[in-house]
Amino acid sequence: MLRWFRRLMPREERFFEMYTRHADCVVRGATELQAMLEGGAAVQRHFPAVLAAEDDADAVTREVVQAVRRTFVTPFDRGDIQALIGRMDDTVDQMKKAAKAIVLFELTEFDPDFRRMGDAILRCSGLLREVVPLLSQISANAGKINALCEQIRQVEGEADDVHDAGVTDLFRRTRPEDALRFIAAREVFDLLEKVVDRFDDAADEIETIVVEHV
Repeated sequence: MLRWFRRLMPREERFFEMYTRHADCVVRGATELQAMLEGGAAVQRHFPAVLAAEDDADAVTREVVQAVRRTFVTPFDRGDIQALIGRMDDTVDQMKKAAKAIVLFELTEFDPDFRRMGDAILRCSGLLREVVPLLSQISANAGKINALCEQIRQVEGEADDVHDAGVTDLFRRTRPEDALRFIAAREVFDLLEKVVDRFDDAADEIETIVVEHV
């Protein structure tokens, strides 16, 4: 009886609009972080925009959580709604950590592998932005959703290889007197890799939702 009653109640579809707005913030953060990795004056010029994108994403996350509490009938399970926005928010939170580390360690020069990591982050953000609107029609879009999530997973694997090769190359080229710079650069490299890992986590969450609703 309760299930039948719930089907008659109006569903709150604004969650999909909120997810899309959050994904826009993620793309913006990724774009600005990638720009920071150009080095030089670009670091300080684009750093505030990364922070602003993270702040805007946090605001949307709070909006989603509040909407879950107010809404009787949600498009899918409440726990899934909150878990997904949490995974999405983790991506831009990790971008903020990487950007702050770059500024904290006063890094202004970046090897090509750093920029490749930035490219991977931006690619993942675009794929996430593409997949999020498809959730409004999960059954019809299941195949495309899974394909996009698989692309995120492939980028994550490529980024792992870039990270490992980049750290090895950095170590081999570091002179003893530059040990502190190596430590700082290695920390930023690790944080950039974790950004891509967070996108993989978001893709896993999306695939779980698809399995539960198709």
